[in-house]
Amino acid sequence: MSSEGTEKLEIVDYDGNVIGLAKRSELHRNPSLIHRVVHVLVFNNRGDLLLQKRSLKKDVAPGKWDTSVGGHINPGEDALAAARREMEEELGIKGCELRFLYSYIFSNQQESELVNTYSCVYEGEIDFNREEIDEVAFCETAKIKENLGRDIFSGHFEKEMRRYLGL
Repeated sequence: MSSEGTEKLEIVDYDGNVIGLAKRSELHRNPSLIHRVVHVLVFNNRGDLLLQKRSLKKDVAPGKWDTSVGGHINPGEDALAAARREMEEELGIKGCELRFLYSYIFSNQQESELVNTYSCVYEGEIDFNREEIDEVAFCETAKIKENLGRDIFSGHFEKEMRRYLGL
């Protein structure tokens, strides 16, 4: 992966059509430019959701609990391929069958993202990327729901869970 400031990503419209390229650092400073990302909600057989605690070195939401997997879609890459790549890079998970859930626009004062969310059920070994993640843990969705709005989770994850849970 190239450095975070110079990495180029696709600019898309609200429908996901590519309309240009921009540096990652530009996209993360300009909410009028939408870029594509993937999220994967990894559940165990009991229905608990795997959360990752973001590294304290991260520039966005350091130390906050976040979506199981999340990352940018590279230029020319489709969302499913990006989800598989990010699962392997972040959690060491390969070959898990992914199910598409939905797409939505996430926007805040820094950025706008077209999020493509997938889910899977996984019970195997998790070898997480210790450069990006400090900890992983499965959590009951009821416990996640009761802790929304308490500054435990990233803003991205809060929006994802409110959408997923229909809140």
